[in-house]
Amino acid sequence: MLFTNLDHIESEEQYNKILRENENVMICCGRMGPMCVPVYGIMEELRDEYKNVKFFDMEFDIPDARVIRNLPECQGFAGLPFTVYYKNGKVVKATSSIQNYEQITEILDEQFGKE
Repeated sequence: MLFTNLDHIESEEQYNKILRENENVMICCGRMGPMCVPVYGIMEELRDEYKNVKFFDMEFDIPDARVIRNLPECQGFAGLPFTVYYKNGKVVKATSSIQNYEQITEILDEQFGKE
């Protein structure tokens, strides 16, 4: 379990349901490590600013996280976390390793706009 204030995805079934039911989704798949924790914190901060985006985390080491780990867009990623942005259930952007506030908001603005 990740110790964040984000909503957690704990199964492939839940992941699929979230993607079916939400237009704009950001999922950070990682651990409680030094490259991941700052991204979770930024996501927590941005929830109120980007009401049109649903923010989730997923523990990298659970078996069902293969839905993120095995995405074609994540092939070749070496650093955690894997952060994936979805629009209408389709991947529109994926990043790996630490991202700062500006990098994340640039992606959110580009892919989803700001509400």
